[in-house]
Amino acid sequence: GHGIAVGLGEALDTDPGQLRVLQGRNEQGMCHVATAFAKQSNRKKIIPCASSVGPGAANMVTACATATVNNIPLLVFPADTFASRQPDPVLQQLEQSNSLATTTNDAFKPVCKYWDRITRPEMIMTALINAMRVLTDPAETGACCIALCQDVEGESYDYPEYFFQKRVHRITRPVAVEEELEDLAEIIAEAKKPLVIRYSEAGETVEKFCEEFKIPFGESQAGKSACKSSHPYCLGGIGVTGTYASNIIAEDADVVIAIGSRMSDFTTSSKRLFKNPDVKFVTINNCRFHAYKMDAAKAVGDAKVTVEALTKKLRARGYVSAYNGEIEEAKKVWDKEMVRLAGIEYTGDDFEPIIKARDPRTIPEFVKMTNGKITQTAALAAIRRVIDEDATIIPAGGSLPSCMQRMWTTDKRGGYHAEYGYSCMGYEVAATLGVKFAEPDNEVYCVVGDSSFQMLHSEIMTIMQERKKVNILVFDNCGFGCINNLEMNHGIGSIATEFRYTDGKKPCGDLIPVDYAKIGEGYGLKTYTCKTIAELEAALEDAKKQEIACLFDLKVIPKTMTDGYESWWNVGIATTSSKESVRKACVGVLEGRREARDY
Repeated sequence: GHGIAVGLGEALDTDPGQLRVLQGRNEQGMCHVATAFAKQSNRKKIIPCASSVGPGAANMVTACATATVNNIPLLVFPADTFASRQPDPVLQQLEQSNSLATTTNDAFKPVCKYWDRITRPEMIMTALINAMRVLTDPAETGACCIALCQDVEGESYDYPEYFFQKRVHRITRPVAVEEELEDLAEIIAEAKKPLVIRYSEAGETVEKFCEEFKIPFGESQAGKSACKSSHPYCLGGIGVTGTYASNIIAEDADVVIAIGSRMSDFTTSSKRLFKNPDVKFVTINNCRFHAYKMDAAKAVGDAKVTVEALTKKLRARGYVSAYNGEIEEAKKVWDKEMVRLAGIEYTGDDFEPIIKARDPRTIPEFVKMTNGKITQTAALAAIRRVIDEDATIIPAGGSLPSCMQRMWTTDKRGGYHAEYGYSCMGYEVAATLGVKFAEPDNEVYCVVGDSSFQMLHSEIMTIMQERKKVNILVFDNCGFGCINNLEMNHGIGSIATEFRYTDGKKPCGDLIPVDYAKIGEGYGLKTYTCKTIAELEAALEDAKKQEIACLFDLKVIPKTMTDGYESWWNVGIATTSSKESVRKACVGVLEGRREARDY
């Protein structure tokens, strides 16, 4: 943008040094590329992003929030207004009559872990050092914003040579203090049915811990694929979008061991999942803020070394859990359910989908309009069968992460790259490029709903520009499927969540057909339209031979995603309504709130 092009842009044009210059399309999209790159690089590499002063800067706010919620390092340089104020209001300047010091970039403050505005050239020294302090701190990392006043960008300053000396930012592994380790060991040593909830990059260490003490583990979205899916103590996803195996074991757990988890509502089923009245919580987390959650006994430290230290203490006590076949039985039930989900097929007019609450018009109309016969669960099973074992797959917003957390299996560490902390629709396409930058030799796939694809797919142009072979699987079910489920399962009609023509007051007419393959063709991608599982499998095999990016337009029957398994989600339902269906749903929500922990 204009606020950055003749300042920072001049420097990059004249002498970029060892920096590689990339050209983003949408500012939010390019930041998602950077976030995915940093995440897949285990938070040890970054791609800084720069933008213009107004809408370009505002576009990055959502991406910064996404990075901060997920504790992923992201450095942004939005241009700012003139420090001198001489041309005020400059092009794209946001003016506030209560303070001339307020600009668009103040919107970054609540979504960033570090924020600064450069009004003098010498300020950049302390600003960059402090940004690096945050970016390299595993406990506090997230987005860092350094706003660059346009006139200051071009000012000259005689910087000292020592500022340019090489710095080494060591990412350390501090172990929890002895007293906290003893607290945890005493609690776990008394547990008969403990359960680990894991979001941690210390996958092998956690696996060994669970093996030695016979403790099963459930996976958060962010933690999935840190441990191997084939591990005998892996129960799969846990919580609102969890498996039957994880959730049924969680109900009886007497000690819950949260390793690196934020313990969000989706992980804890809004704090209703753990039904043992005597359940205790312990946390291992490098962030003291997260360690305090669920009123837990805490050990603040790096997961790997803290789990290793805790292992020694439990081993000295001769500890082993008291499970006696419950883990194996729960996994057996879930394995059988996985087979059922993979085999769900469209059977014609008598077809009954998994999700019952629906507009009776939708499925017959969709099938007639698209001739699509694919069910979502069968599609995901087919993708898993066909793509390479070491491929990386990316979900984010919508119903796909729910199905993926339950159904996806991989033994590749880092092979499941989900953004679900912020559940940011539009992350998926951009993230394929970031992951591909981090893993240039591996196949990268994203599964993205049609609504998410519509929101943000601008970085397809950057993918083509960088000549990167990625695979974009668009699941077209003509709407915001998971939100449609949410409203209809709570007694509300299908309002503004299906892609229908308007009647002048609301969108309730016929479904709107979209050819996503043609969109991909316009950018030069190799595209496939898939209406059956056989066509999908053939397309996936053919795509392996391609050297350019591929887009798959899957015509997926609505309401064929997975449903809940022993889970519940607290939602803000209307407590007064003229609709009997809403009043009935409200009773269920209020009952769930009474059964859930208060904090």
